[in-house]
Order: sequence, then structure tokens, then C-alpha cells
Amino acid sequence: MMAQYLALKAEAADCLLFYRMGDFFELFFDDARRAAQVLDIALTSRGEHQGVPIPMCGVPAHSAEGYLARLIKAGCRVAIADQTETPEEAKKRGGSKALVARAIVRFVTAGTLTEEALLEPRRANVLAAICELRGSFGIAACDISTGRMELEDCPADRLGAALARLGASEVVAPEGMSAAPQDAITRPARDFSSDTGEARLKSLHAVATLDAFGDFTRPMLAAAAGLIGYLDHAGRGKLPLLLPPVARASDAHLAMDEATRASLEVLSANQAGRGSSRQGSLIEAVDRCVTGAGARQLADDLSAPLTNVAAIEARLALVDWLHSDPLLRGDLREVMRAIPDLGRALGRVVAGRGSPRDLGQLRDGLSESRRIHDFLKGAKFRPALLDALLPALTGHGALTDHFTRALVPTPPTERGQGGYIAEQFDHGLDELRQISGDARRAIAALEAKYRADTGIAALKIRHNGVLGYFIEVPARYADALMVPDSGFTHRQTMAGAVRFNALALHDEASRIAQAGGHAQAREEEHFAALCEMAIAARQQIAATAAALARLDVAAGQAERASEGGWCRPALAEDRALEIVGGRHPVVENALAARGDRFVANDCALSDSDRLWLIGGPNMGGKSTFLRQNALIVLLAQAGGFVPAQSARIGLVDRLFSRVGASDNLARGRSTFMVEMVETAAILAQATERSFVILDEVGRGTSTYDGLALAWAVVEAVHGTTRCRCLFATHYHELARLAESCDALSLHHVRAREWQGDLVLLHELANGPADRSYGLAVAKLAGVPTPVVARAKAVLDRLEKGRAQTGGIAAGLGDLPLFAAAAEHNEDVADTLRARLDATDLDALSPREALELLYELKRDAGTLP
Repeated sequence: MMAQYLALKAEAADCLLFYRMGDFFELFFDDARRAAQVLDIALTSRGEHQGVPIPMCGVPAHSAEGYLARLIKAGCRVAIADQTETPEEAKKRGGSKALVARAIVRFVTAGTLTEEALLEPRRANVLAAICELRGSFGIAACDISTGRMELEDCPADRLGAALARLGASEVVAPEGMSAAPQDAITRPARDFSSDTGEARLKSLHAVATLDAFGDFTRPMLAAAAGLIGYLDHAGRGKLPLLLPPVARASDAHLAMDEATRASLEVLSANQAGRGSSRQGSLIEAVDRCVTGAGARQLADDLSAPLTNVAAIEARLALVDWLHSDPLLRGDLREVMRAIPDLGRALGRVVAGRGSPRDLGQLRDGLSESRRIHDFLKGAKFRPALLDALLPALTGHGALTDHFTRALVPTPPTERGQGGYIAEQFDHGLDELRQISGDARRAIAALEAKYRADTGIAALKIRHNGVLGYFIEVPARYADALMVPDSGFTHRQTMAGAVRFNALALHDEASRIAQAGGHAQAREEEHFAALCEMAIAARQQIAATAAALARLDVAAGQAERASEGGWCRPALAEDRALEIVGGRHPVVENALAARGDRFVANDCALSDSDRLWLIGGPNMGGKSTFLRQNALIVLLAQAGGFVPAQSARIGLVDRLFSRVGASDNLARGRSTFMVEMVETAAILAQATERSFVILDEVGRGTSTYDGLALAWAVVEAVHGTTRCRCLFATHYHELARLAESCDALSLHHVRAREWQGDLVLLHELANGPADRSYGLAVAKLAGVPTPVVARAKAVLDRLEKGRAQTGGIAAGLGDLPLFAAAAEHNEDVADTLRARLDATDLDALSPREALELLYELKRDAGTLP
């Protein structure tokens, strides 16, 4: 047995090996140690290997899914080695001591899950493959639980944003790819062949050309080859549900890098001491979907906001239509609340892991979709997007009618016991069930007869998986049945009971077993046929599931807008950002839970006023103001209403947020280094159509260094990037930039001191901040009074020195702007280079060389 295990373990490589032994999956050696630690189960030993006890642990096969979920969550990958023959077949093949054959039937990884127990209902489970081809990156992504697949050709500078958007549970990359994520699963480079990818997609969807699906580039097809190859490996030759691929243009969506998504807490929020979770995130504040599929679609919308005005307006029109009719919206949401998850039920059926319950969910979901179609078809003034969705909600009449006749109203999750095929669907099956039922009634009659014949009232006929049917009497009555001519045959003696058999009981048990076996085989045939019908209609069913999800998102967005008094944004092609009464949805929810009111603020950016420099005290609301405007842009371009009185938004191509920072010890980066890396990415990648929010750039280093960096960054954003930007800072000296930067304006969050206490008003006002109120905030935070008093004395001395010297920004008023300074430095460098190139150093006397050095220093402006 150990030789068989070691051979399978070599095949499993770095995966934990679940080795099937009877009713358990066993793990050995290091796998056992790792699993016992993660699962908190007992670690034992079994036999020896090379003279050392073999560590072992195990989990019951019938409850393995729960243990698999915990292992996957802990970052493990698992290979399932199951028995491929019964013990009887093994004995027939190789004698009484033959080992049951086993093989790895599946690899279970984070990106290849389909089981309901292993998936989060409201979160997509994405598997992605990436590769590089001729300087461009191909990305193939799919959620095999629903079959959705998309391909993307991505330039190098958008790769990070694309992967951040996908949020893949698992990424597959070719060996040796330097740009792959650190935790990527590597596969042989030969698996990423564009020709192979094209051939596999054609074969998978039975088409001669992929033109009907879209225009796919070579990098896209190479990534698709890697993805399908990995799924083929994980499924041991059986592919899951994969719908026709959709080509995604890299510029069709608002780009956000990983740092921006983390800063804005779009899908998850960082909870102190608890890691990231949905609670406190944007999606938690926005999500009013009544189905898991709708919640997953909403997450996709928020992760990939659109950049096409027509597409955004189509979504907004549907939300607006539902928003304007609360009664219709309420009825629609009530019907949708009962709809099962069609996409995932279909995914399990196609993957060969479906159950009768999954078929029942397809039946019920498709029936309800037709009901929704008929309900909405009669509505007036339907928006264009709704008319486009309605055809996908119908067309399954024959399938649902057949499933309704074939299945019981509530099919079971397991099919081993049968009973899921409805009566009168198959008369032959009904007859087999009748035979089995008659035999059971006959057994009940036998029990009564045996009691009467023996006079033993405690006699019972029982059943178990080992003996089958048997007669059981208390031990004190057993002697009477032991008599040779009693008609009973002794089977087993227990501590307080004795078990017997009888000829008549044996005959009836045989009838039950035979009829039950035939009936179960008949039901299995029907189950396979029903699955084939569902698989044949998989594309139409998936389209229905997608249409229902889009309707759920629109209805949920309308419901959220109605709850919070949100408005429909106006989208424009210019670079305006005009928000009246804007609010932060997450902070507003938190304040409302405490009975407090959120203070709304306006924001008005334009070509002539595109950079706002915002000062004011800590806790005054600067960071909230920055984030709320970024979230309003994101929500608007995702096609939803926004938390404001009104909003007019010029399309944004990239959204950047550098608000708050923490260190990254795994990559050897300090807090300040992380801040600078994020700032560098913004300056390198932002365009004139981007929207950037920057909070306290330069705070992580010395005062002079920080001010210098903040000054230079503001100038670069204003003069070079020329994007819309909100820049929060405590460096009051930056206010001088308003004199030289014509598109920069000064603003501050208001605060007042009243009887020695700081009152934060959270209102944004025009003009520079007069002070930072740092000591007042420290007092508010509970810093001991002597410490605050000492800080006040030090501050008085520093401010007195600043008044005498002009402060740390003295002399910056005459400093040329960023662009001018850069040009001046380049001109000086070019002049010096020309002088040096024209000089014959060998012909210079020592005195002439010294004079030349002085001249060069004078030209460079470095001579005192």
C-alpha cells in the first residue's frame, strides 16, 4: 500500500494527497503534519517507513468538503486519490490479497472550486492565466462555477491594474515569467501556445472559427491555452463549464491599481486585528441585491467601471426606471429573492458534480425567469437595456416542462438513495417501486406473524448495511428460536439480543434488494439524461442567469438610491467634476448607526481649477472628502446612482488613490517607501483624463524632505500630468504654489476652538488653512496633559523662530516651477557637456585647467 501511496504522492507533487481508505481520506508524512495543524485534528501514526513511524491523520469521506474548504482557505492545494474499483473487483482481478486500485481523480485548488459548500455565494471565484508575447500580456480569466470566460490583451503598464480588477483566487503563469505574481502557479511554457489555445477553443465550442465570439489576439489565445491546460490538469481530463470567451478591451474600463482598490476599500476593508473583510467596504454599503449572482455581478461592476458613456447611460436608465416605480421594483425583488443560483447549479452539472437538487434549481429558476419576463414585458416605457435582457429570460419552456414532469418538487442533494424521479414519469420505475413497497409491507406482515407464532411481543425485524434484514429478539427469548425445527436460523449474538433469519424473510428481502437496485439504476439513467439536456442548453441557461443578475443589480441599485436619497449622475466627455452635496456612503452608514449626521460637501473641478490643495486639522474630514469623491466617480461609471444632491462627471480613464499607507515587510518596504512607490506610479501613469487623490505626501520623512517632495509632486501634477487632483496636506507652505500655479486653488476643512476644546465642523471652505490644530487633536485623543503642555511650549519656541527666519519655506517664492526648473537644469547640463567636449585637456596648463573649472562651476550656478 505504501508503494502505491508514494507513487501517487509523487504525481501530486506539492499538493496534499487525500488517499481514500474505506470511509476515510487519509494523509501521511508531511501532508499529515500540515493538515493536522490546519484542521486541528489528531495526528497519529501507522506502521513504519525506513524504520521511522509514519505520521497519519484522516477525515471522513462523507464530510470531506468542510475540511477541504478549510485547507483551501489556508492556502493549500489538494489532490484527491480515490478508489477506482471495489474490493470485490480487486479480489477478482488479483486474488484475496490484491490492493484496490487508486488514482488521482481531481486536484482541488482555490481557483477550481465548484462545490456549493466551498464557495462564497456573493463572491466570484476567478482563475486567471497570464503570459507575455511580443511585449504584450495576455490574460485569460474564468469563474468555472458559472463558466464565464474573458480574454484580454494588456499593455505592460496596465497589467497590475488588470490583475487587481480580477482579484483572482489563483493565477497561472509560464515558468520563468518575471512579471508573474509571487504566488502564481507555474506551468510549462509549452502550455502557453497561441495555436494550441485557438485549437482548444474551437474544439471546446465546436466551431470552425472564433470570429463569432470576438477578435482575439495571439497573447489572448496563448493565455487561453494556459488556462484550459491547467483546468485539464486539475480535472484529470474532464473540463468544467466554459462558456464562449468574451474579448475585453484594456481601455474599456476605469483602471485602478491594487493600491487604489485597497485604499478605497472597494470590495473589502481592513479591519484592525481581523484582516480584510466585506464589512466596512464600499460593496457592503451599496449591495442591496437579493441573489448571490446579483451580488457577484455588482462586485464585477464596481471592480471594472466603464469608460463608454453610452454603456454607462444604458445601465443608469434601467436603474432610473426601477427607481421611479417602487411598487414594480418591490414586486420584482420579491420574485427574484426566491430564484436559485442558476449559474452555479449549471456549473456543477456540467462539471459532473451535479445533484438532483441542482437539476431542481435549474427547473425552478428557469420557470421563475419566464414569470419575470411576462411581468416586465407588460410594463410601459421600458429602457433599451431591459428590452435587450428580456429575450434571454424565456425560451426554456420545453426544458422546464420536461424537468417538472421528471423530478419531484424538492429533489435531494444526494442521489444514492434515489427517490428524486417523480411518479408517473416512468411506468417501469413505478412498477419497481411498487414491488419494493409491496415487499416492505409483506415484511411488516411477517413481523406481526412471527410475534403471534412465537408469542414474543418484543420481536422486531430490523435492517443494517451488513446483515440486511434480520429478526431480533431479547436474549432471554432466544432459546425458543434456537430449536432446530423452529424455522429460524441464528445469525448473530449481541450483548442483550440475538439475531436470526428466516426463509420467508430472506425471500422478501431479496425482492426488495432486486427491485431497489433496478429502480436506482433506472433513476441514474434518467439523471444522466436530464444532465445531458441541461448541458446541451448550457449557453442559453447561462444567458438567462446573466440577465437575471443584471436585473438584480439594477433593482438593488435603485433600492439603495431610494434608501439614501442618491441621485442619477450626468456623464460628460469633458474633464468636469461637479458634485453638490457629496457624501461618503460607508462613513455615512457608520454615522447613521450611531445616530449622527454626515456633513455633505461640494467639489467643483474643471480645466481652469483642476487641482485643489486642501488643509486643515487631523480628524477634520480631509481623507473622507478625498475618498468620497473618488467613490462617487467609481459608482457613476459603474452605472449606479451616487450619494449626492447632483453630480456631473467627466469620464475618468484611470483612478489613483494614495490615502494612508502601511509598511510591506514581505517586500522589504518601509511605510515611506510604499508611499513613494505609489506616488511614482501615479506620476508615471496618470493622464489628463485621470482623477487622483493624494493625502499628506511626504509625511513619512523629515520635514524638509517631506515638504520638498510634496512641493515637487504638486508642481508635477499641475504642470506635467495636468489631471484632476485633490491634494490634502499639513504643509501650509504649499499655499504659496497658488501664486504660480494658475489651475490650483486653496481649500480647508473648518474647525474651531471653543473654551479650550476643538470643534471639528467637517465643512470644506475656500482659502488656506490657518493652522493644523495638532495639539488640540492630541488633547482630544487623550494624550496626557503634561505632554500636551510641553508640546505647546516647544511649538511656541518653533513659531517664534519661524517668524524670525521666514520658516522652512523661506526662499521658495523665487523658485522656478517644476517644468521650468527641469528645462533649466537640462540646458545647463547641455552647455557644460558642450564646453567639455570642445576642450583639449592635454593642451591645458595647470593654471588654465583651474580657471576652466571655475568657469564651469560659475556656469552651473554652484560657485558662491
